[in-house]
Amino acid sequence: MSLSRKILQWYKQNHQQYPWRETSNPYHIWLSEIMLQQTQAKTVIPYYNNWLKIFPSITSVAKAPLDTILKAWEGLGYYARARNFHKACIMLHEKNINTVPNTLNDFIKLPGVGEYTAAAVLSIAYKQPLPAIDTNVIRVFSRIKEVRALFPKSKKMIFKYVQNDFLHKSPGDYNQAMMDFGRFICTNGQPKCNMCVINKFCNAFVNNSVNKFPLKIKKVKKPHHHVAVGVIWKNNKILITKRPNAGLLGGLWELPGGKILPNEQPQHCVAREIKEELNLEVSVQKKLHQIQHAYSHFSISLSAYKCKLIKGAPKLIGCVDYRWIKLEDVNKFAFPKANHKLFNKIYD
Repeated sequence: MSLSRKILQWYKQNHQQYPWRETSNPYHIWLSEIMLQQTQAKTVIPYYNNWLKIFPSITSVAKAPLDTILKAWEGLGYYARARNFHKACIMLHEKNINTVPNTLNDFIKLPGVGEYTAAAVLSIAYKQPLPAIDTNVIRVFSRIKEVRALFPKSKKMIFKYVQNDFLHKSPGDYNQAMMDFGRFICTNGQPKCNMCVINKFCNAFVNNSVNKFPLKIKKVKKPHHHVAVGVIWKNNKILITKRPNAGLLGGLWELPGGKILPNEQPQHCVAREIKEELNLEVSVQKKLHQIQHAYSHFSISLSAYKCKLIKGAPKLIGCVDYRWIKLEDVNKFAFPKANHKLFNKIYD
């Protein structure tokens, strides 16, 4: 039996049950692939189910304000995925298209749709014979073929290997089988070679070199930033600001503040950032709380300070919007996780 048929047989006996595998709706499958980017399936499931209750169609996404989109995505991270998905749905809606394009050329033109996403969705939803090459597939074939090249060069080589092995009659099942196999058997840390149904095809297993593949680039230490924000009270309300739509946390609301400069005191940072962002003068008073938070590419120490407004009316200089809100209304807005860690700590 060929390698591909062995993998497919394993998949039919061991595949994971996920809600997006119980549907043939292309929109649902597209949504799942976007949410699953750099995010574990168990984390995605509740977001996926909740999203489809709020936005059952491409049209419903297109008609929703970005704030509503980001609120539904809040906590899932990598917010550019949500912004791009929103843009893509708007583009389709404006062309009176209410489903996922069924050609690679049309689908891949949409924001947030790359080669992997396009191949995964089109193979699963429309049974098109397109290999979907993700990190799991790269790891599996790097070991099978002992690929002595770093990413992204290795991806081009592996694409050729997968094409030669590809099951054209079951493209969606094949792609999902390879993803599951890499996720649960041919894992990154401790691969389960004793449970592997294709180890006889695997050069790395035969040569006892599994842990040497895929070749890895030396990891760079993540930077750590110190950030200070101000809690400005006015008539029992606090001031929040909205970030520009671009960037890591684009479009989210936050407490005003920013990175502490070298040799700068946190209190001075708060006053400076609020002046630069909003043209407000504040008196920075006591420290309320400090939290630690890790993002994908960096981590932060975030300190919050109680502030008294001295003078000025908010101006949109470093932000795109602002609101005075009651503290109990924070759940109506989409905030970064780091800000949420502060909210129950900022009362006097």
